[in-house]
Amino acid sequence: MTRPFALGHSDPTVQPVPASVVEQVDAADTTLSNPKWAVISIGSNLGNRLETLQGAVDALEDTPGVRVKAVSPVYETEPWGVEPGSQPSYLNAVVALKTTLPPSSLLERAHAVEEAFNRVRDERWGPRTLDVDIVAYAGVTSDDPQLTLPHPRAHERAFVLAPWHDVDPEAQLPGRGPVAELLSALTREGVEARTDLELRLPE
Repeated sequence: MTRPFALGHSDPTVQPVPASVVEQVDAADTTLSNPKWAVISIGSNLGNRLETLQGAVDALEDTPGVRVKAVSPVYETEPWGVEPGSQPSYLNAVVALKTTLPPSSLLERAHAVEEAFNRVRDERWGPRTLDVDIVAYAGVTSDDPQLTLPHPRAHERAFVLAPWHDVDPEAQLPGRGPVAELLSALTREGVEARTDLELRLPE
């Protein structure tokens, strides 16, 4: 994933990023030296979910060595790995960014952003105010238990692949292949585009 992300869209309800915003974001890249592309998945099913996701986007942009380049449409999804109806539904989105941080430092920042929004890790797949996961980092593959790259379950999750495909229709998940093909093999049941909600690119 060394090429730029296409800012196109695969859904007619998804609005393209205005050219003036793209130019403004690209101009900010002069502060980065040899940046790498990364894809971040964000989700929330407690509290003001949309406000929390926007706060996560803004916090990532406020990180030295990080520039947010694209933010996906918002999807509402049923919780993963739990009994239906046992938790509130999630709002999910994907953030594409350029960064000079190594993967380990980006992970530390992701955890810090979660903690800022009072993320609690009491149970696996439990409800949370905010979940921030590194889905992919450039073309890096790693079996490090602290940070497996790409995310080991990304290829199984329509709530990750659908918004990623929206911001980059030609995206590739390292070791798995085109996101479009992976997405076509999954059911989208319980994964609904929320065209009435929108996340903003940081100014």
